[in-house]
Amino acid sequence: MSRPVHGGRLREVARRRGIPVDAWLDLSTGISPWSYPLPPVPEEVWRRLPEEDDGLDELVHTVFGRPALAVPGTQAAISRLPSLLPDLRRVLVPHPSYGEHAHTWRAHRPVRCTPATDAIDARLDEVDALVLVHPNNPTGTRFPARALRAWHRRLAARGGWLIVDEAFLDPGEAGSLVAETGEPGLVVLRSLGKFWGLAGVRFGLVFAAEPLRAQLSALLDPWAVSHPARWAARLALADSAWQERQRARLAAASLALATTLEEAGLRVSGRTSLFAWVETPRASALAAALERRALLVRRFDDPPGLRFGLPADAAQSERLRAALLEAIAETQRTAS
Repeated sequence: MSRPVHGGRLREVARRRGIPVDAWLDLSTGISPWSYPLPPVPEEVWRRLPEEDDGLDELVHTVFGRPALAVPGTQAAISRLPSLLPDLRRVLVPHPSYGEHAHTWRAHRPVRCTPATDAIDARLDEVDALVLVHPNNPTGTRFPARALRAWHRRLAARGGWLIVDEAFLDPGEAGSLVAETGEPGLVVLRSLGKFWGLAGVRFGLVFAAEPLRAQLSALLDPWAVSHPARWAARLALADSAWQERQRARLAAASLALATTLEEAGLRVSGRTSLFAWVETPRASALAAALERRALLVRRFDDPPGLRFGLPADAAQSERLRAALLEAIAETQRTAS
């Protein structure tokens, strides 16, 4: 299985299209267009190695109500989980979803189903673990809390695991399983990448019972999370006032994006506060037409669909609207 392709490959697409990088509007990721406003990094943070008694672990426990292991981006945990859970034989990974999960579990004969509650429920007894992105990326599917808890109980009763990637769940948003991660058979992943707009910091959190956190910690190198990343995480996680403003801003932008897409003639199949999903058989043609207009979105082929990230302001929203109208008209002419 080849490595999954991700959004954010702007330089590659710009070279292929022959359009300068600074001419593009990149809506191909689900990262907030508004990052947490970090102040300048103090010199001593650059100069000194990180120390684990810097108060970050206590802050995480206070903010989330559970202890966690800090990791250099949740990808560091995703890629190591199979080696921590070697007894698992078959793993259910809904599709489409974040491609690194299926890639990571490829040796465990991953079972595929659609990211729908009924579909997952019907296949759960065939597997030893369920790996979910909640809300799902790219479809925006949300799973009822009662279903998540029931799946965890069913799996844990036979020594199985529920692994939930909450990358697109806003802090404080209903539906998180973080509060239950003291129980066996449950892992929850969070990060600063999406809501806080700090993907470049590479900071993630692994919530799980202490034995698994200790095992994962032993697999990481010393000083795995950089000093600047720990410093940034302390500031961002502690700023509850900014988080409240960000939630309101993202909610408004998400609604505005959905309205723009619908008014252009595209049906929004699902969305989160950070992206909108449009399932359409014209995905490939529309993505190419938008690229010719220096507008990058994330294209999926199975099923065919487009994921749109949030425009940052009114000018970007208008540029998206105009490009969509032109691209849709172009693809309709080509098809006729």
